[in-house]
Amino acid sequence: MILIHKATIINEGTSFTGSVLIENNVIAEIFRTEDIPDRLLNNATVIDGRELWLMPGVIDDQVHFREPGLTHKGDIASESRAAIAGGVTSFMEMPNTKPQTTTIELLEQKFELAAEKSFANYSFYMGATNDNIAELRKVDPKKVCGVKVFMGSSTGNMLVDDKMVLQSIFAEVDMLIATHCEKEEIIRENLAKYKSEFGEDIPIQYHPLIRSAEACYRSSAEAVELADKYQTRLHILHLSTEKEISLFDIKPLAEKKITGEVCVHHLWFSDEDYSKYGSRIKWNPAVKTRQDRGALMQGLLKNKLDVIATDHAPHLLDEKQGGALKAASGGPLVQHSLQMMLELAKKGKITKEQVVNKMCHAPAIMYKIEKRGYIRKGYFADLVLVNPNKPYTVTQDNILYKCKWAPLEGETFSTSVEKTFLNGKIAFEDGVVYDMRGERLRFER
Repeated sequence: MILIHKATIINEGTSFTGSVLIENNVIAEIFRTEDIPDRLLNNATVIDGRELWLMPGVIDDQVHFREPGLTHKGDIASESRAAIAGGVTSFMEMPNTKPQTTTIELLEQKFELAAEKSFANYSFYMGATNDNIAELRKVDPKKVCGVKVFMGSSTGNMLVDDKMVLQSIFAEVDMLIATHCEKEEIIRENLAKYKSEFGEDIPIQYHPLIRSAEACYRSSAEAVELADKYQTRLHILHLSTEKEISLFDIKPLAEKKITGEVCVHHLWFSDEDYSKYGSRIKWNPAVKTRQDRGALMQGLLKNKLDVIATDHAPHLLDEKQGGALKAASGGPLVQHSLQMMLELAKKGKITKEQVVNKMCHAPAIMYKIEKRGYIRKGYFADLVLVNPNKPYTVTQDNILYKCKWAPLEGETFSTSVEKTFLNGKIAFEDGVVYDMRGERLRFER
């Protein structure tokens, strides 16, 4: 038994002083008063939670851990280890690996890899292509988090640009469809314009003008139109513009058929930061204007947008060299996402209760994840203890990503992750990640 004693528990919109008892792999009891039975204090391993925040483990619904085939950038073990150190206890990983996860056989191979290697709980998306609709129909929605559709340029053959196929996916696939939305035709037009001006060496600050707000909006609007037509469960990933927010409704999350995700980098950076960070903050969709950044935060606070994730996508630093055309898109964030959001909370941009809602509760609701994402009796004990008054500086020595760099290297956060609990066991403390095997996520569908 483990008793986390007298912590500030942040859960379901409130914060209160309480204690949590863990037995086996679940939360056995939650105490809201000072009255803890002597038998527990005498027999349990007591962890002093005073002056610490206790929250559910973060569920990240969009990561790229690069295995199989791209493991020079990262792998399931290295990146899930970094996730645990950052308080992320569950992840959902994308299909654009090598080979791409576009068949049931390849999907099951990923699950087998994760069972052997993952430090965190896990699930994987099935990838859609122009020619694998028969495979998509075979996916068991209780075992897989969703189907990923690239409605913008992607690697290999994962761009779904056949309109008839796209309609078939929305009409026939009876599970959550997660989309990357950028209009390829608009991107090509913009790219031709800037190539005529700069040739192949387009400066990085033009990246958000090539992959423009209009390219994002037009593609997202098309996805929403299809979802409305076929009553599809649609989740649009990494929204980056103010204009896209108009596509979403304000209603209880459990009642929504169409939901939206915001990534931490779109809430932290703006296009004014390209001069400082260069291609290190190159993502697709691109980091856009300060106005877009502010509007995305307001969209979250008004519950038009629903979940905060990372789109964690490591590359080696030499792969990030170059301008808008040459540098790889994506960066590593899963170890630092919770601290980034709690830093924005300390700055008054969002409350810590809203951070927990959007990073823990909302993914559990959206994906109907069994007994995770909350501090509730009988739920799996995936928990994070945060010290709100212990500064933490991101350095080469404490970065756990396999690529060994982070966009915020040198940044000092005012909070530190003290301990992470995975399925009732301490998986991280005192800077050390323990080799606890994660479990396959299950879905109540």
